[in-house]
Amino acid sequence: MLPHSNMSREDNQVPLLSDQDVAYESGEKVHILGINEPDEEGSSVVPPFSWKKLWLFTGPGFLMSIAFLDPGNLEGDLQAGAIAGYSLLWLLMWATAMGLLVQLLSARLGVTTGRHLAELCREEYPTWVSMVLWVMAELALIGADIQEVIGSAIAIKILSNGILPLWAGVVVTASDCFILLFLENYGVRKLEAFFAVLIATMAVSFAWMFGETKPTGTELLLGVLIPKLSSKTIKQAVGVVGCIIMPHNVFLHSALVQSREIDYSKKGRVQEALNYYSIESTVALIISFIINLFVMSVFAKAFYGTEIASSIGLVNAGQYLQEKYGGGLFPILYIWSIGLLAAGQSSTITGTYAGQFIMGGFLNLRMKKWLRALITRSCAIIPTIVVALVFDTSDAALDVLNEWLNVLQSIQIPFALIPLLCLVSKEQIMGTFKIGPALKIVAWLVAALVIVINGYLLLDFFSSEVTGVIFTTVVCAFTGAYLAFIVYLVYWGFTLSARRQMLPAKLAQGME
Repeated sequence: MLPHSNMSREDNQVPLLSDQDVAYESGEKVHILGINEPDEEGSSVVPPFSWKKLWLFTGPGFLMSIAFLDPGNLEGDLQAGAIAGYSLLWLLMWATAMGLLVQLLSARLGVTTGRHLAELCREEYPTWVSMVLWVMAELALIGADIQEVIGSAIAIKILSNGILPLWAGVVVTASDCFILLFLENYGVRKLEAFFAVLIATMAVSFAWMFGETKPTGTELLLGVLIPKLSSKTIKQAVGVVGCIIMPHNVFLHSALVQSREIDYSKKGRVQEALNYYSIESTVALIISFIINLFVMSVFAKAFYGTEIASSIGLVNAGQYLQEKYGGGLFPILYIWSIGLLAAGQSSTITGTYAGQFIMGGFLNLRMKKWLRALITRSCAIIPTIVVALVFDTSDAALDVLNEWLNVLQSIQIPFALIPLLCLVSKEQIMGTFKIGPALKIVAWLVAALVIVINGYLLLDFFSSEVTGVIFTTVVCAFTGAYLAFIVYLVYWGFTLSARRQMLPAKLAQGME
C-alpha cells in the first residue's frame, strides 16, 4: 500500500508521513479482504461485488448521516409538520437527495486523493484564505454543537423530571468526548457500532411515536409524491432545505472514508471503494429520511391546523404530545425524550470528531487525539454552558437563539460547498476520477440552490432584526466582504488548473 502523501506546490517533493497530519494512522484502518491480492485482469478492473466487502466498508456513511438527524433538524421537522402538515414531505425527500449528492462528492474527494477537504484547502488555497476557511468552519461547528448540546440537555432535563437544569444537562453532554476517546481506543468498527445503536434508538423511538399517533397514510403518500408550497409555509420550507447541508459534515465525510485500506496503485480498487461507499451512504440517508419523515408526520397529525402549531419547539414538543396522547404503555413524552437524547448525543460526538479533522487538516497539527478532542470540545462547551445559564428560564429566548444559530450556519455553507466542488472538478487533483460535465452542472446547480435558499433565510432574518444606522452599516459592510470572498473562492477554484500542473503523488505513482 502506498503511503498517504501529496505533492507540494512549492517544491514538487513528497513530504514524509511524519510531517503531515493524517485522518487515520495505518494501524487504525479497517483491513478490507483481498486488498492486496493481485488483479489478474489488470489494475483498472473493478473486482466483483461482495456483500462481505460492503459490510466492511459500511460505517462512514452512517456517521455522516447523523448530521441529518441532529436536534436542529428534528426541530425543523416538527415545526414544518405542525405548521405545514404533510405538504413539505416531498421537499424533505428532495433536500435529502441533494444532501446525498454533496456527501458523495465529499467521499469521492477523500477516497481518490487520500486527503480530506480541510487538508486540501490548506494545500491548494493561499494561507490567508485557508485561515479564513478554517475560522468559518470552526464557527459553523460551534453553532451546530450548541444546538446539538442544548437539544441533548433538554432531553436530560425531561427524563430527570426537571431535577437536572439545562446547564447540568450541558455538563453531562460535554462528557461525551470521553466516550469518543474511549471507543477510539477499541478501533473504528467499535465506534461505528456505537453510532449504529444510537441511530437504531432514534428509529425505534420515533417509529413508536408514529405508531401511537397513527398519521394518515394517504395524506402522507401524497405529501411525498406531490410538490406543494404556499406563501404561508415558505419559512418552514427554507428551514427544511437549509438544515440538510451542514458545513462541518462536508469536511467530516471526506475524512471518514479514509478509515479503510485502499490500494491506490490500482484504479479498480479505488473505484471499488467509491462504489461501496456510494451504496452505504445512500442506505444511511434513506434511513435518516424515514426517521425525519416519522417526526414530521407525527407533528402534522397531532398539531396541524391547531392554535398551538406555531408555538411548538424542542422544549415543549414532548409535553404537547403528552397532553394530547396521554400515557399509554410508555408515556410518549419519554419516548420523544429518548429519541431526542440519542440525536443530541450522537451529533455532539460526531461534531467533536469533525472538529479534530478540521483543526488538524487546516493547521496540520500533530498532537494526541485526546488533546485535540479536549480542545475542540471546549471551544463549543464553554459558550454552550453560558448560553444554558442565560436562556434556561425562557423558551422564547431559546427559539431566538436557535434562529441566530441557524443564520450562523447558513453563512458558512458556501465556504464548504465551493471548495469541494472546485476540487472534485479538477483533473490536477482528482486524476481520472474528476466529475464529468453533466455531474458538475448538477452539483453547481444544487450548490447554487442551497446558497440562494439560505440567502433568503438570511435576508428575511436580518430585515426583521437589523435596526439602527450603525447596525445596518455594519451588516452591509459585512455582506459586501462576504460576497466578495465567495466570488474570490469561485475564481480561485476555476483558475486552479493554470497554477497547478501536476497530479497528486498517489495517482501519479498509481499510473507508473
